[in-house]
Order: sequence, then structure tokens, then C-alpha cells
Amino acid sequence: VLLAKDADARRFPASTTKIMTALLVLERASLDDVVTVQADDFSQLSEDSMMSGIKADEQITVKDLLACLLLPSGNDAAYVLARHVGGTWQGFVDLMNQKAAELGCKDTHFANPCGLHDDDHYTTAHDLYLIAKEAMKDATFRDIVSTVQHRMAKTNLHEERIILTTNQL
Repeated sequence: VLLAKDADARRFPASTTKIMTALLVLERASLDDVVTVQADDFSQLSEDSMMSGIKADEQITVKDLLACLLLPSGNDAAYVLARHVGGTWQGFVDLMNQKAAELGCKDTHFANPCGLHDDDHYTTAHDLYLIAKEAMKDATFRDIVSTVQHRMAKTNLHEERIILTTNQL
């Protein structure tokens, strides 16, 4: 660390939460797993929530769901992946908090898998650095976050399509 300012101040992580979501999915699921989206996966999301366009009953690979999570910042994909890995999204959030502790995060608590605002959902710049540092060790994570677009395979409900990143950098 060359410079730190307020590195331990609590902040709301918003969509950077998805780094931890992706990290856990990459550790606990196979990229080739096919997941069936359930209507209940969208129950925590409002109409103005960031979505990737997946639909209830759609069958999508974990790899494509990770792209939906990380490129257009899909909150819908976050809940689908959370259920797939954690059994329920709440069970997944417990795993997120356990992983944060394992990584040495001292002032982080997750309340959901996507970063929707919740007063009990927070981290610090230092803790987020620890999470991102761990995620960047994974080649698949690095590949997805460094791409501008991802070609999703045809599913039972969509033709082949391209999703684009929302990261303007």
C-alpha cells in the first residue's frame, strides 16, 4: 500500500459485492453446471434493479451466469447463482460472510449477493481490496472482468446473444 485514506471507514459496497459472489461461485461450482432459473430468484428485486435479461425457467451455465453477473452487473444473476451454490440466497450470504472472515476482512458484512442497499451491508476499502485480490487469482474471473462483451450460448428461452459490460473503463 503506497497511500491509504479512510481505508477502514465503512462504506456501502453496492455492485462491488458481486466480486465476493463470483469468488464463491468459482470456488464452489463447476463452470459447466446448468442452472434452471426460478421465478423466486427475482423476488428480492425491484423493476429498477440492474438486470441481465435472464428469464424464469431458463437453463443457463454457471459460466454464462457469471458473465451476466459481472458484465452488465446483473442482480438477477446474483440471486440465481446464490441459490445454486448456497441452496438459498440467505444460505449463500452466510457463506459470503464466512469467506470475508477467512480473508481477514475486519469490518465487512453482507446482507445480499448483489449489493442492493441494506444498512447491514457494508465493507471498507481495505476489506474490498482483500476480496478483490483473492478474486483476481482466478483466471476465469480475470477473463470475464477484462472483457467488453460475452457471447452467451443459446438457451431453452433465448437465441445466442451478446451481453456487454457496463464498466466504462
